[in-house]
Amino acid sequence: MNIWEVTLAFVVVVLILVSLLSNVLVLICFLYSADIRKQVPGLFILNLTLCNLLMTVSNMPLTLAGIIYKSQPGGDQVCHTVGFLETFLTTNSMLSMAALSIDRWIAVVFPLSYHSKMRYRDAALILSYTWLHSVSFPIVAASLSWVGFHHLYASCTLYNKRPEDRTQFVIFTGVFHTLSFLLSLIILCFTYLKVLKVARFHCKRIDVITMQTLVLLVDIHPSVRERCLEEQRRRRQRATKKISTFIGTFILCFAPYVITRLIELSSVVPISSHWGIISKCLAYSKVVSDPFVYSLLRHQYKKTWKDIINKILKRSAINSSALTSESHNRNILQLNE
Repeated sequence: MNIWEVTLAFVVVVLILVSLLSNVLVLICFLYSADIRKQVPGLFILNLTLCNLLMTVSNMPLTLAGIIYKSQPGGDQVCHTVGFLETFLTTNSMLSMAALSIDRWIAVVFPLSYHSKMRYRDAALILSYTWLHSVSFPIVAASLSWVGFHHLYASCTLYNKRPEDRTQFVIFTGVFHTLSFLLSLIILCFTYLKVLKVARFHCKRIDVITMQTLVLLVDIHPSVRERCLEEQRRRRQRATKKISTFIGTFILCFAPYVITRLIELSSVVPISSHWGIISKCLAYSKVVSDPFVYSLLRHQYKKTWKDIINKILKRSAINSSALTSESHNRNILQLNE
């Protein structure tokens, strides 16, 4: 293995470890907190987390083995199963992100009718569609033997070995990426830009009220005035940063891999195997970033983790005090004897 391959293998190992830890943390929060389970977005986050965990334990280790051994890890049956899962889980994750953006759009743009438009039943229907949509492509690919080990990405994924099927495979791949990556990206952009528009409108209203208050309060201390203006600037940037993160991570992680797959089909531009694996690692990095972008950095999840840690520390404190008391009682008994 050269230095490039060692570096890429190390990156995949780090991605696996961080992904396992972060996604398990999200799962623990979901199971622990009744408030998180009650909320409709919790279903979409649970589905996204389970997809990420399955991707971490099934696809990423085989990619690591492919980088190290430079050949197909396991037998054909194992590779076909993992390739099927890769196509299904990637599509399901993308559509889950789109579903979360639709939920936020309804909550922000139609706040009064949110609970009637987005119920558990509606969320279950959306998830049912995402599963049907996601499973349809790998079923077609598996039935046409378009799943196998691709050396360019060191992964078990969509791959056509028969030259006579090239045209059909090109059409299938184009439709697949259009109805997974492009469709999800369009939904993300439409919904989050609508959310941003409403957020900016509310910021302007608050800014007007703040400025009117500052004008009326002529005797206000300059430091208080400065803090109000600073909070005003932060409020303007907060929604923009969040929405830029949602859309930006999606494009940054998935776009290089999707574009590489489409360029590969043209056979015009030669693609380096190092770049193929890097683009695959970027796609895997979305599995790592999702728990932080959608869950762990939110106030509710932070509060849940504080409650869990406090509960563990309280138990350990009780146990240690009980052990100390028991030891003290034993010492007294020994002295009396």
